[in-house]
Amino acid sequence: MKKILLISFVFFQLAAYAQQDAWVYFNQKENVQASIDNPISILTQQSIDRKNLHGIVIDERDVPVNEGYITMIKAPETGVIVFAKSKWFNSVYVRGSEEDINALVDSFDFVAAVDFADASLNMLRVDVSEDKFLIENTEVSFNYGDTQNQVEMINANALHLQDYTGEGIIVAVLDSGFPNVDTLGAFQRLRDNGDLVGGYDFVRRDDNVHAFTGNDHGTKVLSNMAGFIQDQFVGTAPDASYYLFLTEDVSSETPVEEAYWVEAAERSDSLGVHIINTSLGYKTYQNPNYSHTDADLNGSTTFITRGANIANEKGILVVTSAGNSGSSGVGAPADATGVLTIAAVDADENYATFSSQGSAFQATQKPDVAARGVAAFVVDDTNSIVTNNGTSFSSPIMAGGIASLWQAFPQATNEEIKDYVRMSASQFTTPDFFIGYGIPDLQLALDLGLSLQEEALFEFKVYPNPARDILNIQIPSSNEITTLRIFDVLGKSVLEQDITESSRQLDISAMAPGLYMMSFQSGNASKTFKLIKS
Repeated sequence: MKKILLISFVFFQLAAYAQQDAWVYFNQKENVQASIDNPISILTQQSIDRKNLHGIVIDERDVPVNEGYITMIKAPETGVIVFAKSKWFNSVYVRGSEEDINALVDSFDFVAAVDFADASLNMLRVDVSEDKFLIENTEVSFNYGDTQNQVEMINANALHLQDYTGEGIIVAVLDSGFPNVDTLGAFQRLRDNGDLVGGYDFVRRDDNVHAFTGNDHGTKVLSNMAGFIQDQFVGTAPDASYYLFLTEDVSSETPVEEAYWVEAAERSDSLGVHIINTSLGYKTYQNPNYSHTDADLNGSTTFITRGANIANEKGILVVTSAGNSGSSGVGAPADATGVLTIAAVDADENYATFSSQGSAFQATQKPDVAARGVAAFVVDDTNSIVTNNGTSFSSPIMAGGIASLWQAFPQATNEEIKDYVRMSASQFTTPDFFIGYGIPDLQLALDLGLSLQEEALFEFKVYPNPARDILNIQIPSSNEITTLRIFDVLGKSVLEQDITESSRQLDISAMAPGLYMMSFQSGNASKTFKLIKS
Protein backbone atom coordinates (compact mmCIF):
# COMPACT_ATOMS: atom_id res chain seq x y z
CA MET A 1 0.00 0.00 0.00
CA LYS A 2 2.81 2.40 0.88
CA LYS A 3 4.44 1.75 -2.50
CA ILE A 4 1.14 2.47 -4.29
CA LEU A 5 0.71 5.69 -2.36
CA LEU A 6 4.28 6.75 -3.13
CA ILE A 7 3.82 6.04 -6.84
CA SER A 8 0.54 7.96 -6.82
CA PHE A 9 2.21 10.93 -5.11
CA VAL A 10 5.07 10.96 -7.64
CA PHE A 11 2.55 10.73 -10.49
CA PHE A 12 0.63 13.64 -9.02
CA GLN A 13 3.82 15.72 -8.82
CA LEU A 14 4.75 14.89 -12.42
CA ALA A 15 1.24 15.71 -13.60
CA ALA A 16 1.35 19.03 -11.77
CA TYR A 17 4.75 19.90 -13.26
CA ALA A 18 3.51 18.96 -16.76
CA GLN A 19 1.55 22.20 -16.56
CA GLN A 20 4.06 24.99 -17.11
CA ASP A 21 3.83 28.67 -16.19
CA ALA A 22 5.14 31.30 -18.59
CA TRP A 23 5.06 34.93 -19.64
CA VAL A 24 3.89 35.49 -23.21
CA TYR A 25 5.13 38.78 -24.69
CA PHE A 26 3.35 40.66 -27.48
CA ASN A 27 5.13 42.66 -30.17
CA GLN A 28 2.74 45.60 -30.51
CA LYS A 29 -0.12 47.60 -29.01
CA GLU A 30 -3.13 49.36 -30.49
CA ASN A 31 -3.56 53.12 -30.86
CA VAL A 32 -0.33 53.91 -29.04
CA GLN A 33 0.21 57.47 -30.23
CA ALA A 34 -3.48 58.37 -29.96
CA SER A 35 -3.50 57.13 -26.36
CA ILE A 36 -0.34 59.07 -25.48
CA ASP A 37 -1.78 62.22 -27.08
CA ASN A 38 -4.97 61.78 -25.02
CA PRO A 39 -3.60 60.41 -21.71
CA ILE A 40 -6.87 60.79 -19.80
CA SER A 41 -8.12 57.84 -21.86
CA ILE A 42 -5.59 55.53 -20.19
CA LEU A 43 -4.68 57.21 -16.89
CA THR A 44 -6.46 59.09 -14.12
CA GLN A 45 -6.00 62.84 -13.80
CA GLN A 46 -4.19 62.23 -10.49
CA SER A 47 -1.64 60.06 -12.30
CA ILE A 48 -1.21 62.59 -15.11
CA ASP A 49 -0.71 65.43 -12.62
CA ARG A 50 1.91 63.47 -10.64
CA LYS A 51 3.84 62.61 -13.80
CA ASN A 52 3.72 66.20 -15.06
CA LEU A 53 4.85 67.53 -11.67
CA HIS A 54 7.97 65.39 -11.69
CA GLY A 55 8.70 65.48 -15.42
CA ILE A 56 7.86 61.81 -15.99
CA VAL A 57 7.10 61.02 -19.62
CA ILE A 58 3.87 59.21 -20.50
CA ASP A 59 5.03 56.54 -22.92
CA GLU A 60 4.05 53.32 -24.67
CA ARG A 61 4.30 51.37 -21.42
CA ASP A 62 1.26 53.28 -20.11
CA VAL A 63 -0.90 52.03 -22.99
CA PRO A 64 -3.00 48.95 -22.06
CA VAL A 65 -2.43 45.49 -23.50
CA ASN A 66 -4.54 44.73 -26.57
CA GLU A 67 -7.58 42.94 -25.13
CA GLY A 68 -8.24 41.32 -28.49
CA TYR A 69 -4.89 39.53 -28.25
CA ILE A 70 -5.76 38.27 -24.78
CA THR A 71 -9.11 36.97 -26.00
CA MET A 72 -7.40 34.96 -28.74
CA ILE A 73 -4.72 33.64 -26.38
CA LYS A 74 -7.27 32.28 -23.91
CA ALA A 75 -9.56 30.72 -26.52
CA PRO A 76 -10.37 27.06 -25.58
CA GLU A 77 -8.48 25.63 -28.54
CA THR A 78 -5.15 27.07 -27.38
CA GLY A 79 -5.17 24.93 -24.25
CA VAL A 80 -3.73 27.69 -22.06
CA ILE A 81 -5.21 29.72 -19.20
CA VAL A 82 -4.48 33.43 -18.80
CA PHE A 83 -3.97 34.52 -15.17
CA ALA A 84 -2.60 38.05 -15.36
CA LYS A 85 -1.58 40.79 -17.76
CA SER A 86 1.03 43.56 -17.77
CA LYS A 87 0.90 46.73 -19.83
CA TRP A 88 4.44 47.69 -18.79
CA PHE A 89 5.81 44.45 -20.27
CA ASN A 90 3.05 44.04 -22.91
CA SER A 91 2.59 40.48 -21.75
CA VAL A 92 0.26 37.94 -20.15
CA TYR A 93 0.99 35.25 -17.57
CA VAL A 94 -0.30 31.86 -18.70
CA ARG A 95 -0.42 28.23 -17.62
CA GLY A 96 -0.58 25.19 -19.90
CA SER A 97 1.49 22.42 -21.36
CA GLU A 98 4.94 23.27 -22.69
CA GLU A 99 3.79 22.29 -26.17
CA ASP A 100 0.64 24.44 -26.09
CA ILE A 101 2.48 27.49 -24.78
CA ASN A 102 5.24 27.20 -27.39
CA ALA A 103 2.59 26.79 -30.08
CA LEU A 104 1.37 30.34 -29.37
CA VAL A 105 4.44 31.75 -31.12
CA ASP A 106 3.56 29.96 -34.36
CA SER A 107 -0.19 30.43 -34.05
CA PHE A 108 -0.27 34.20 -33.52
CA ASP A 109 1.91 36.73 -35.31
CA PHE A 110 1.46 39.22 -32.45
CA VAL A 111 3.25 36.88 -30.02
CA ALA A 112 6.88 37.97 -29.86
CA ALA A 113 8.32 35.57 -27.31
CA VAL A 114 7.63 33.10 -24.52
CA ASP A 115 9.52 33.12 -21.22
CA PHE A 116 8.93 30.02 -19.07
CA ALA A 117 9.06 30.34 -15.29
CA ASP A 118 11.14 27.15 -15.39
CA ALA A 119 14.31 28.72 -16.76
CA SER A 120 15.94 25.37 -17.40
CA LEU A 121 13.71 22.33 -17.80
CA ASN A 122 16.72 20.05 -17.44
CA MET A 123 17.87 21.41 -14.08
CA LEU A 124 16.18 20.56 -10.80
CA ARG A 125 16.65 22.59 -7.66
CA VAL A 126 16.03 21.67 -4.06
CA ASP A 127 12.36 22.01 -3.14
CA VAL A 128 12.01 24.19 -0.07
CA SER A 129 8.44 24.18 1.22
CA GLU A 130 7.84 26.81 3.86
CA ASP A 131 5.27 29.13 5.31
CA LYS A 132 6.59 32.53 4.20
CA PHE A 133 4.70 34.21 7.06
CA LEU A 134 5.85 31.71 9.74
CA ILE A 135 8.06 34.17 11.63
CA GLU A 136 5.61 37.02 11.25
CA ASN A 137 2.54 35.06 12.36
CA THR A 138 4.25 33.91 15.55
CA GLU A 139 2.82 36.15 18.23
CA VAL A 140 5.54 37.29 20.60
CA SER A 141 3.15 38.39 23.32
CA PHE A 142 -0.28 39.91 23.74
CA ASN A 143 0.21 43.52 24.69
CA TYR A 144 -2.17 46.34 25.39
CA GLY A 145 0.62 48.67 24.43
CA ASP A 146 1.39 51.47 22.02
CA THR A 147 3.72 52.24 19.13
CA GLN A 148 5.95 54.77 20.85
CA ASN A 149 9.26 52.97 20.35
CA GLN A 150 8.77 52.05 16.70
CA VAL A 151 7.57 55.55 15.81
CA GLU A 152 10.19 57.42 17.81
CA MET A 153 13.00 55.16 16.57
CA ILE A 154 12.75 56.78 13.12
CA ASN A 155 11.63 60.13 14.60
CA ALA A 156 8.33 60.07 12.73
CA ASN A 157 6.72 61.58 15.85
CA ALA A 158 8.68 64.78 15.19
CA LEU A 159 7.02 65.03 11.78
CA HIS A 160 3.58 64.42 13.31
CA LEU A 161 4.14 67.30 15.75
CA GLN A 162 4.64 69.54 12.70
CA ASP A 163 1.36 68.24 11.24
CA TYR A 164 3.09 66.04 8.66
CA THR A 165 0.95 62.92 8.96
CA GLY A 166 0.76 61.79 5.33
CA GLU A 167 -2.07 64.09 4.28
CA GLY A 168 -2.29 64.22 0.46
CA ILE A 169 0.00 61.22 -0.07
CA ILE A 170 -1.52 58.12 -1.70
CA VAL A 171 -0.18 54.71 -0.64
CA ALA A 172 -0.90 51.37 -2.29
CA VAL A 173 -0.51 48.31 -0.05
CA LEU A 174 0.15 45.09 -1.96
CA ASP A 175 -0.40 42.09 0.30
CA SER A 176 -2.25 38.83 1.04
CA GLY A 177 -5.55 40.10 2.45
CA PHE A 178 -7.09 42.77 4.63
CA PRO A 179 -9.80 41.07 6.69
CA ASN A 180 -12.12 43.37 8.63
CA VAL A 181 -10.38 46.61 7.63
CA ASP A 182 -13.87 47.75 6.58
CA THR A 183 -15.19 47.28 10.13
CA LEU A 184 -12.32 47.33 12.67
CA GLY A 185 -12.17 50.21 15.16
CA ALA A 186 -8.46 50.70 14.46
CA PHE A 187 -9.37 51.89 10.96
CA GLN A 188 -12.50 53.86 11.86
CA ARG A 189 -10.62 57.15 11.58
CA LEU A 190 -9.26 56.08 8.19
CA ARG A 191 -12.76 55.30 6.90
CA ASP A 192 -14.40 58.38 8.43
CA ASN A 193 -11.82 60.64 6.75
CA GLY A 194 -12.47 59.04 3.36
CA ASP A 195 -8.88 57.82 3.16
CA LEU A 196 -9.69 54.20 2.34
CA VAL A 197 -9.99 55.03 -1.33
CA GLY A 198 -10.25 51.65 -3.06
CA GLY A 199 -8.97 48.15 -3.53
CA TYR A 200 -8.93 45.09 -5.75
CA ASP A 201 -8.34 41.37 -5.39
CA PHE A 202 -6.07 40.41 -8.30
CA VAL A 203 -6.10 36.74 -7.34
CA ARG A 204 -9.88 36.30 -7.55
CA ARG A 205 -10.51 39.23 -9.89
CA ASP A 206 -12.91 40.91 -7.53
CA ASP A 207 -13.52 44.50 -6.37
CA ASN A 208 -12.94 44.55 -2.61
CA VAL A 209 -15.17 41.55 -1.90
CA HIS A 210 -12.25 39.35 -0.91
CA ALA A 211 -9.74 42.06 -0.02
CA PHE A 212 -11.46 42.40 3.35
CA THR A 213 -11.27 38.65 4.06
CA GLY A 214 -8.55 35.99 3.97
CA ASN A 215 -5.09 36.18 5.51
CA ASP A 216 -4.73 39.03 8.01
CA HIS A 217 -1.09 39.75 7.14
CA GLY A 218 -2.18 42.80 5.14
CA THR A 219 -4.38 44.05 7.99
CA LYS A 220 -1.39 44.03 10.32
CA VAL A 221 0.83 45.70 7.71
CA LEU A 222 -1.75 48.43 7.08
CA SER A 223 -2.09 49.09 10.81
CA ASN A 224 1.58 50.12 11.02
CA MET A 225 0.80 53.00 8.66
CA ALA A 226 -2.90 53.81 9.01
CA GLY A 227 -3.98 52.34 12.34
CA PHE A 228 -5.30 54.65 15.06
CA ILE A 229 -6.65 53.76 18.51
CA GLN A 230 -6.89 56.72 20.84
CA ASP A 231 -4.05 56.73 23.40
CA GLN A 232 -3.06 53.18 22.43
CA PHE A 233 -1.88 52.89 18.84
CA VAL A 234 -0.81 55.34 16.11
CA GLY A 235 0.53 54.39 12.68
CA THR A 236 3.29 56.37 11.02
CA ALA A 237 0.99 57.93 8.38
CA PRO A 238 -2.50 58.08 9.87
CA ASP A 239 -3.74 60.72 7.41
CA ALA A 240 -2.46 59.29 4.11
CA SER A 241 -4.89 57.73 1.63
CA TYR A 242 -4.74 54.00 0.91
CA TYR A 243 -5.51 51.55 -1.88
CA LEU A 244 -5.55 47.89 -0.79
CA PHE A 245 -4.49 45.38 -3.43
CA LEU A 246 -4.52 41.63 -2.81
CA THR A 247 -1.77 40.02 -4.91
CA GLU A 248 -0.59 37.11 -2.75
CA ASP A 249 -2.33 33.72 -3.03
CA VAL A 250 -1.58 32.07 0.33
CA SER A 251 -2.91 28.71 -0.88
CA SER A 252 0.04 28.18 -3.22
CA GLU A 253 3.42 29.62 -4.16
CA THR A 254 3.89 30.15 -7.90
CA PRO A 255 5.34 32.93 -10.07
CA VAL A 256 1.85 34.06 -11.03
CA GLU A 257 1.99 36.11 -7.83
CA GLU A 258 4.81 38.14 -9.39
CA ALA A 259 2.50 38.83 -12.32
CA TYR A 260 -0.35 39.85 -10.02
CA TRP A 261 2.06 42.19 -8.21
CA VAL A 262 3.11 43.91 -11.43
CA GLU A 263 -0.54 44.33 -12.43
CA ALA A 264 -1.22 45.99 -9.09
CA ALA A 265 1.81 48.25 -9.50
CA GLU A 266 0.57 49.26 -12.94
CA ARG A 267 -2.86 50.07 -11.56
CA SER A 268 -1.20 52.03 -8.74
CA ASP A 269 0.61 54.12 -11.32
CA SER A 270 -2.57 54.76 -13.30
CA LEU A 271 -4.29 55.92 -10.08
CA GLY A 272 -1.56 58.41 -9.21
CA VAL A 273 -0.17 56.51 -6.21
CA HIS A 274 2.94 58.02 -4.59
CA ILE A 275 4.16 55.07 -2.50
CA ILE A 276 3.83 51.30 -2.79
CA ASN A 277 4.44 49.23 0.32
CA THR A 278 4.99 45.55 -0.33
CA SER A 279 5.73 43.20 2.54
CA LEU A 280 6.11 40.25 0.18
CA GLY A 281 9.12 38.48 -1.25
CA TYR A 282 9.77 35.71 -3.74
CA LYS A 283 12.62 33.25 -4.16
CA THR A 284 11.50 29.62 -3.78
CA TYR A 285 8.40 28.10 -5.35
CA GLN A 286 6.48 24.82 -4.97
CA ASN A 287 7.85 23.77 -8.34
CA PRO A 288 11.58 24.02 -7.62
CA ASN A 289 12.28 24.59 -11.31
CA TYR A 290 10.62 27.99 -11.01
CA SER A 291 12.71 29.12 -8.03
CA HIS A 292 15.15 32.00 -8.36
CA THR A 293 18.87 31.44 -7.93
CA ASP A 294 21.08 33.86 -6.02
CA ALA A 295 22.42 35.05 -9.38
CA ASP A 296 18.86 35.98 -10.43
CA LEU A 297 18.65 38.42 -7.51
CA ASN A 298 20.93 40.99 -9.10
CA GLY A 299 18.48 43.87 -9.05
CA SER A 300 17.21 43.63 -12.62
CA THR A 301 16.36 40.05 -13.63
CA THR A 302 13.17 38.62 -12.09
CA PHE A 303 9.80 39.69 -13.43
CA ILE A 304 8.66 41.35 -10.22
CA THR A 305 12.00 43.12 -9.79
CA ARG A 306 11.85 44.54 -13.30
CA GLY A 307 8.29 45.66 -12.61
CA ALA A 308 9.36 47.36 -9.38
CA ASN A 309 12.10 49.20 -11.26
CA ILE A 310 9.60 50.45 -13.83
CA ALA A 311 7.33 51.63 -11.01
CA ASN A 312 10.30 53.60 -9.72
CA GLU A 313 10.90 55.07 -13.18
CA LYS A 314 7.24 56.12 -13.23
CA GLY A 315 7.85 58.18 -10.09
CA ILE A 316 6.47 55.78 -7.46
CA LEU A 317 8.54 55.25 -4.32
CA VAL A 318 8.49 51.48 -3.78
CA VAL A 319 9.16 50.39 -0.19
CA THR A 320 9.67 46.66 0.37
CA SER A 321 10.60 44.37 3.23
CA ALA A 322 14.06 42.80 2.98
CA GLY A 323 12.66 39.39 3.93
CA ASN A 324 13.04 36.98 6.84
CA SER A 325 15.73 34.68 5.45
CA GLY A 326 18.77 35.95 7.36
CA SER A 327 22.04 35.00 5.71
CA SER A 328 20.17 33.31 2.83
CA GLY A 329 19.75 36.79 1.39
CA VAL A 330 17.07 39.10 0.09
CA GLY A 331 14.42 37.89 -2.33
CA ALA A 332 12.60 39.67 -5.15
CA PRO A 333 11.68 42.53 -5.40
CA ALA A 334 13.86 43.53 -2.43
CA ASP A 335 16.90 43.19 -4.72
CA ALA A 336 15.57 45.81 -7.17
CA THR A 337 17.89 48.73 -7.84
CA GLY A 338 15.00 51.20 -7.73
CA VAL A 339 13.28 50.18 -4.49
CA LEU A 340 13.91 51.12 -0.86
CA THR A 341 14.55 47.84 0.95
CA ILE A 342 13.90 47.77 4.71
CA ALA A 343 15.70 45.55 7.22
CA ALA A 344 14.55 44.81 10.78
CA VAL A 345 16.01 45.74 14.15
CA ASP A 346 14.78 45.22 17.72
CA ALA A 347 13.59 47.84 20.19
CA ASP A 348 17.21 48.59 21.13
CA GLU A 349 18.12 49.15 17.46
CA ASN A 350 20.08 45.89 17.17
CA TYR A 351 20.03 43.88 13.92
CA ALA A 352 17.36 41.15 13.90
CA THR A 353 19.02 37.85 12.99
CA PHE A 354 16.09 36.78 10.78
CA SER A 355 16.31 39.95 8.66
CA SER A 356 17.50 39.08 5.14
CA GLN A 357 21.00 40.26 4.38
CA GLY A 358 22.25 41.90 1.22
CA SER A 359 25.18 40.57 -0.77
CA ALA A 360 27.53 41.25 -3.65
CA PHE A 361 24.88 39.80 -6.00
CA GLN A 362 22.91 43.06 -5.71
CA ALA A 363 24.02 45.92 -7.93
CA THR A 364 23.14 48.51 -5.28
CA GLN A 365 23.30 48.64 -1.49
CA LYS A 366 20.81 46.20 0.04
CA PRO A 367 19.16 46.57 2.41
CA ASP A 368 18.82 50.33 2.25
CA VAL A 369 17.72 51.23 5.78
CA ALA A 370 16.10 49.62 8.83
CA ALA A 371 13.21 50.01 11.27
CA ARG A 372 11.76 48.01 14.11
CA GLY A 373 10.69 44.51 13.11
CA VAL A 374 11.20 42.55 16.35
CA ALA A 375 8.08 42.51 18.53
CA ALA A 376 6.61 45.29 16.41
CA PHE A 377 3.17 46.41 17.53
CA VAL A 378 0.39 45.66 15.04
CA VAL A 379 -3.41 45.44 15.03
CA ASP A 380 -4.78 42.04 13.98
CA ASP A 381 -8.13 41.16 12.41
CA THR A 382 -9.85 41.08 15.83
CA ASN A 383 -8.82 44.68 16.59
CA SER A 384 -6.34 43.43 19.20
CA ILE A 385 -2.95 45.07 19.63
CA VAL A 386 -0.32 42.31 19.49
CA THR A 387 3.40 42.08 18.76
CA ASN A 388 4.78 40.22 15.74
CA ASN A 389 8.25 39.70 14.28
CA GLY A 390 9.19 40.34 10.67
CA THR A 391 10.52 42.75 8.09
CA SER A 392 6.90 42.78 6.90
CA PHE A 393 6.35 45.32 9.68
CA SER A 394 9.59 47.28 9.53
CA SER A 395 8.67 48.05 5.90
CA PRO A 396 5.28 49.74 6.51
CA ILE A 397 6.59 51.52 9.60
CA MET A 398 9.15 53.11 7.29
CA ALA A 399 6.74 53.56 4.37
CA GLY A 400 4.33 55.49 6.58
CA GLY A 401 7.15 57.64 7.91
CA ILE A 402 8.19 58.41 4.34
CA ALA A 403 4.60 59.34 3.46
CA SER A 404 4.64 61.87 6.29
CA LEU A 405 8.02 63.16 5.12
CA TRP A 406 6.89 63.49 1.49
CA GLN A 407 3.93 65.61 2.60
CA ALA A 408 6.49 68.26 3.56
CA PHE A 409 8.04 68.19 0.04
CA PRO A 410 5.15 67.85 -2.45
CA GLN A 411 7.42 68.99 -5.31
CA ALA A 412 10.16 66.45 -4.52
CA THR A 413 10.73 63.38 -6.67
CA ASN A 414 10.81 59.83 -5.34
CA GLU A 415 14.58 59.74 -5.84
CA GLU A 416 15.05 62.93 -3.82
CA ILE A 417 12.94 61.57 -0.96
CA LYS A 418 14.98 58.35 -0.93
CA ASP A 419 18.17 60.41 -0.81
CA TYR A 420 16.90 62.41 2.18
CA VAL A 421 16.03 59.20 4.04
CA ARG A 422 19.36 57.50 3.35
CA MET A 423 21.36 60.61 4.22
CA SER A 424 19.63 60.82 7.60
CA ALA A 425 20.39 57.22 8.57
CA SER A 426 22.64 56.23 11.45
CA GLN A 427 25.49 54.69 9.43
CA PHE A 428 25.11 56.34 6.04
CA THR A 429 28.88 56.65 5.54
CA THR A 430 29.53 53.00 6.43
CA PRO A 431 26.62 50.90 5.11
CA ASP A 432 26.63 47.12 5.56
CA PHE A 433 24.66 44.08 4.41
CA PHE A 434 22.72 43.87 7.70
CA ILE A 435 20.89 47.19 8.14
CA GLY A 436 22.22 49.10 5.13
CA TYR A 437 22.66 52.80 5.78
CA GLY A 438 21.14 52.27 9.22
CA ILE A 439 18.09 53.67 11.00
CA PRO A 440 16.79 56.93 9.51
CA ASP A 441 16.02 60.05 11.52
CA LEU A 442 13.09 61.56 9.64
CA GLN A 443 13.43 64.93 11.35
CA LEU A 444 17.01 65.06 10.07
CA ALA A 445 15.71 63.96 6.65
CA LEU A 446 13.28 66.88 6.76
CA ASP A 447 16.09 69.28 7.66
CA LEU A 448 18.34 67.90 4.93
CA GLY A 449 15.57 68.23 2.39
CA LEU A 450 14.87 71.82 3.35
CA SER A 451 18.59 72.61 3.14
CA LEU A 452 18.96 71.00 -0.28
CA GLN A 453 15.85 72.76 -1.55
CA GLU A 454 17.33 76.06 -0.39
CA GLU A 455 20.52 75.23 -2.26
CA ALA A 456 18.46 74.55 -5.37
CA LEU A 457 17.23 78.14 -5.28
CA PHE A 458 20.77 79.21 -6.14
CA GLU A 459 20.49 77.04 -9.28
CA PHE A 460 23.44 74.86 -8.28
CA LYS A 461 22.40 71.23 -7.86
CA VAL A 462 24.28 67.99 -7.20
CA TYR A 463 22.64 64.55 -7.01
CA PRO A 464 22.44 61.84 -5.87
CA ASN A 465 23.86 62.61 -2.45
CA PRO A 466 25.22 60.27 -1.07
CA ALA A 467 26.81 59.23 -4.37
CA ARG A 468 28.81 56.13 -5.20
CA ASP A 469 30.23 56.43 -8.74
CA ILE A 470 28.53 59.16 -10.77
CA LEU A 471 27.56 62.63 -9.57
CA ASN A 472 25.15 64.75 -11.62
CA ILE A 473 25.91 68.48 -11.59
CA GLN A 474 23.67 71.35 -12.67
CA ILE A 475 24.90 74.95 -12.63
CA PRO A 476 23.41 78.28 -13.75
CA SER A 477 23.40 78.86 -17.49
CA SER A 478 26.17 81.37 -18.06
CA ASN A 479 28.94 82.27 -20.45
CA GLU A 480 31.36 82.31 -17.54
CA ILE A 481 33.47 79.29 -16.61
CA THR A 482 32.52 77.67 -13.29
CA THR A 483 35.33 76.18 -11.22
CA LEU A 484 34.50 73.14 -9.13
CA ARG A 485 36.71 72.17 -6.21
CA ILE A 486 36.23 69.20 -3.85
CA PHE A 487 37.97 69.09 -0.46
CA ASP A 488 38.20 66.34 2.15
CA VAL A 489 37.42 66.95 5.83
CA LEU A 490 41.04 68.06 6.41
CA GLY A 491 40.72 70.77 3.76
CA LYS A 492 42.91 68.97 1.23
CA SER A 493 41.89 69.46 -2.40
CA VAL A 494 41.06 66.13 -4.05
CA LEU A 495 39.60 67.40 -7.32
CA GLU A 496 39.46 70.64 -9.31
CA GLN A 497 37.74 71.10 -12.68
CA ASP A 498 36.47 73.91 -14.88
CA ILE A 499 32.91 73.39 -16.07
CA THR A 500 31.60 75.15 -19.15
CA GLU A 501 28.26 73.37 -19.68
CA SER A 502 25.17 73.79 -17.49
CA SER A 503 24.71 70.07 -16.90
CA ARG A 504 27.25 67.30 -16.72
CA GLN A 505 28.20 64.06 -14.98
CA LEU A 506 31.28 63.65 -12.82
CA ASP A 507 32.99 60.30 -12.21
CA ILE A 508 33.90 60.13 -8.50
CA SER A 509 34.43 56.36 -8.29
CA ALA A 510 38.12 56.83 -7.43
CA MET A 511 37.36 58.94 -4.35
CA ALA A 512 37.43 57.21 -0.98
CA PRO A 513 34.13 56.95 0.93
CA GLY A 514 33.54 59.78 3.37
CA LEU A 515 32.43 63.39 3.80
CA TYR A 516 33.63 66.11 1.40
CA MET A 517 32.96 69.77 0.66
CA MET A 518 32.18 70.92 -2.89
CA SER A 519 32.80 74.53 -3.86
CA PHE A 520 31.45 76.18 -7.02
CA GLN A 521 32.84 79.57 -8.13
CA SER A 522 31.40 81.32 -11.17
CA GLY A 523 32.26 85.02 -11.49
CA ASN A 524 30.83 86.67 -8.37
CA ALA A 525 28.53 83.73 -7.59
CA SER A 526 29.63 80.89 -5.35
CA LYS A 527 28.06 77.96 -3.52
CA THR A 528 29.34 75.24 -1.19
CA PHE A 529 27.79 71.79 -0.73
CA LYS A 530 28.41 68.89 1.60
CA LEU A 531 29.00 65.71 -0.41
CA ILE A 532 28.84 62.19 0.96
CA LYS A 533 30.78 59.57 -1.04
CA SER A 534 29.39 56.11 -0.25
